[in-house]
Amino acid sequence: MENQQVSPILALQQQRLLLQMEYQAEKEAFRKQTEEMGLQRKVKRGDAWYPLKMGRSYYNSLNQLVVEVFRQDDEEIEHNFEFGRPVTFFRIDENNQIKYFNFTASVSYVDGDRMVIAVPDNGKLIDVQGTEHVGVQLFFDETSYKMMFDALDRVMKGKGRLSYLRDLFYSHQKAESFSFAPLHFPYLNATQEEAVNKVLRAKDVAIVHGPPGTGKTTTLVEAVYETLRRENQVLVCAQSNMAVDWISEKLVDRGINVLRIGNPTRVNDKMLSFTYERRFEAHPDYELLWAIRKAIRDLRSHRKRGDAKYHQKLERLKERATELEVRINAQLFSEARVIACTLVGSANRLLEGQKFGTLFIDEAAQALEAACWIPIRRVSRVILAGDHCQLPPTIKSYAALKAGLGKTLMERIVENKPEVVTLLKMQYRMNEEIMRFSSDWFYGNQVESAPEVKYRSILDLDIPMSWIDTSQFEFPEDSDISFKETFVGESFGRINKAEAELTLLALEQYFEKIGKARILDERLDVGVISPYRAQVQYLRRLLKNKEFFKPFRHLISVNTVDGFQGQERDIILISLVRANDEGQIGFLRDLRRMNVAITRARMKLIILGDASTMTRHPFYKKLYEYIDALS
Repeated sequence: MENQQVSPILALQQQRLLLQMEYQAEKEAFRKQTEEMGLQRKVKRGDAWYPLKMGRSYYNSLNQLVVEVFRQDDEEIEHNFEFGRPVTFFRIDENNQIKYFNFTASVSYVDGDRMVIAVPDNGKLIDVQGTEHVGVQLFFDETSYKMMFDALDRVMKGKGRLSYLRDLFYSHQKAESFSFAPLHFPYLNATQEEAVNKVLRAKDVAIVHGPPGTGKTTTLVEAVYETLRRENQVLVCAQSNMAVDWISEKLVDRGINVLRIGNPTRVNDKMLSFTYERRFEAHPDYELLWAIRKAIRDLRSHRKRGDAKYHQKLERLKERATELEVRINAQLFSEARVIACTLVGSANRLLEGQKFGTLFIDEAAQALEAACWIPIRRVSRVILAGDHCQLPPTIKSYAALKAGLGKTLMERIVENKPEVVTLLKMQYRMNEEIMRFSSDWFYGNQVESAPEVKYRSILDLDIPMSWIDTSQFEFPEDSDISFKETFVGESFGRINKAEAELTLLALEQYFEKIGKARILDERLDVGVISPYRAQVQYLRRLLKNKEFFKPFRHLISVNTVDGFQGQERDIILISLVRANDEGQIGFLRDLRRMNVAITRARMKLIILGDASTMTRHPFYKKLYEYIDALS
């Protein structure tokens, strides 16, 4: 029944309980991983660096004590360290046991095999620096949960604008909007233009729903640009550091002054130049501030017994430092037109007391609702952009997921207020036939291909999609080869070695058809995707050892579906891994993941999988039949 709406307070209390479940599940998984998982596995999973070489320690421009560390293993393991994540140091004792140091630190930034870590300024770093066989591992992220619980509590108790938005998002009440004649933007298509107009007219909320390849970022950048003609400053957030980097970079390219709170995941001069830390250092008053801070440290370390004036001197210096800091901040914040940070990062003390007219949340369909409420309390209207038919938020607790923790704020508003949503309908990435299946299944057949990509292909008369069915291969009973999945390690997932070999063989054959010179001349790039991490690592190893691919290595990347979020390649191969007699497909039942995987390809998509296992599911059956009909 339409009218029986759940009270927002009850729904939020329910959500808080589910978040508590998720918190416990993640904490427990972390405890197990810390206590039971061997060091090699942690290193392999990208959650630890060992052995470490310690570099210098110094105070950074934000007056944090930081230490440089270097990863000694040059393995090509992709690690999970990034700005803001909590870490802990450990050493390996003579009995080969892991011993943790009793303090937590946090990542300031990572650049390849070098990481800068902010540590508490209480003398504990000395212990680490004086020890051999030291490593560092990710620590349980307590802070993010604290921020999310805090945000939910505030929303439940909320007054004024916050309570208005809360009640609005949870009801079918119409969102308010201004009315004015549509503006015309010459370099946007019709639906993109409509989306920007809807954003400008919205008093409360608007949603830009961007299927793969439809130029969601372009549209969002334009919407921010136009909003800044009417407002002095806006807040732009996203779930991950990577998504914040991406949108920040595009805004900077559009000539907008962006202040990025937190450090980027790609450490290059362009990205660093708009970070708060760099700007702070570059301020003319910074040298004076640095000198005062140094004086404070010197005073503290050389404190003489019975120095009556010590406290006076210290207080005076501290006041002076604070005054300068406030002045520098005020200037940096007043110059910036866009403040950009992660959702959790919006709780940063630098933003205390700041209010904004508009908040833009990019990749909103990947964020937990609780995380979205963190910045919402600072603003009077919210613009969400994303695609709830692509990757959902990551949730560890199966029970919490089943009970609805995975339902995002964006999804909730799309259901309650279809009138605030604009679906972008023109895609610029894929050959028509690759796109068509996704458009039919996920977007009610509304997405169209731009004429310039509609027929794009690498070879003449090429079929853009193919499915290599591994169940077709017969092997003698006594042979070692089998296209059945196997299980590795309890939390590491599944692997299908024969399918991995076949995947690279299929790529090799396709490369031979195109010809080496052309691949290199045209820089045709390839993505090899598997939903399972074990399969990804196995594929990477195989690729590394295959002589044939040596000249093309820089053009081929192998990753999980999540690792390809927002990216595209000329050629995509997907190794589905699952092959069993029961027709079990595990988390491949989450079709949004598959939507991401199949829509990364511009011109050629090759799927490898056991059709007899996969096609018991209606989606994969339909996909298999669709591809079959193309050939």
